[in-house]
Amino acid sequence: MTRPEHEQNRFDRRRERIVAEVQANRRGEYRVPTWVYATILGVIVVAWTLFVIFG
Repeated sequence: MTRPEHEQNRFDRRRERIVAEVQANRRGEYRVPTWVYATILGVIVVAWTLFVIFG
């Protein structure tokens, strides 16, 4: 089963963007480490949960 042409093009462009981002990250061109984003997300989730429970 093959994909329609426009869907295949979108898939290829997305794959190329992901590959380019991974290569840039391997070269050290990232701005903020992933663990910082994970920590911020964790703090937001905990704060929201505490607000819902005790608010």
